Amino acid sequence: MRCVKRIALVHATALAIEPVHQSFQTLWPEAVLQDVLDDGLTAALEAAPATLAPRFEALARDAQRAGAGAVLFTCSAFGAAIDAARRAVALPMLKPNEAMFDDALDAGRRIALVATFAPSLPSMAQEFSAACHAAGRQAELATVHVPGAFEALQAGQAQEHDHLIAQAIAELPHHDAVMLAQFSMARAAVTAASGTSATVLTSPDSAVRRLRRMLGGFVPMCSRGP
Repeated sequence: MRCVKRIALVHATALAIEPVHQSFQTLWPEAVLQDVLDDGLTAALEAAPATLAPRFEALARDAQRAGAGAVLFTCSAFGAAIDAARRAVALPMLKPNEAMFDDALDAGRRIALVATFAPSLPSMAQEFSAACHAAGRQAELATVHVPGAFEALQAGQAQEHDHLIAQAIAELPHHDAVMLAQFSMARAAVTAASGTSATVLTSPDSAVRRLRRMLGGFVPMCSRGP
């Protein structure tokens, strides 16, 4: 038996918590999770972007001090700040979408990135381009914002959120894969998949599978033994 360290989940919105917990419950129920919510990050992205890197570094250090063995960031608009945290803190860290990007590239060359939070699209498109370059792969990326969906989810209108996403995806021309950009969008995956022939990917499912491979699949308690 091994002594297990937690996986810290760093959220910029409470809406990301349930989807990633559901993915862990389905794909890796033994994992021990530690939620960290900083709901001021989204406002800082627009008002004070220079403060983001130090904030993410501090969040990573806090997770390390609390005994986390890895960090998964669930907020998709903060790629540069997460890179800064990686450079500053010696702890395995996973960006919210990097595993999903690799899964999409495995699915084909025509890929759509669908988001409910528009500010995440430019940075994610850059990250996807970097992922293509690193993998030596080529892909055509279409980016799509679904207006009103994020606001519907915030207002408790989950079915409307899912419907708007599914409708936007159904109206797309053929793609090999469709990536749902926000963790909070994962709940719409089944509905969206019913209206398209593309592979619909969610960032939490891809991230949990990647983390499990990275960390070797640990046991959930700390014990003595051979």
